[in-house]
Amino acid sequence: MARLNWTAEAARWLKDIHDDIAADDPAAAARVLQGIFGRAAILTEYPDTGHRYENAGERDIRVLLYGHYRIAYLIKTDEEIDVLGVFHGALELDRYLL
Repeated sequence: MARLNWTAEAARWLKDIHDDIAADDPAAAARVLQGIFGRAAILTEYPDTGHRYENAGERDIRVLLYGHYRIAYLIKTDEEIDVLGVFHGALELDRYLL
């Protein structure tokens, strides 16, 4: 089972997502974050679940979908995965991941 590390950048994205949704509906914001954390948790057992990010070159960056969000993560080793960020589907990933 791999260990899932949330980078500081991913934590900032999560805070922004929470704050944006919470401005209208705090309960919905909590549900969305719980859903994102729950979806990402499957990576500890199935790290290859997400699709490979083609522009990553040699690095094994993958993207896992959750609703309107994309969870970008890097498989560092069989035992360690870094969540790089959580992005709204409308955002261009190249701008943030390259």
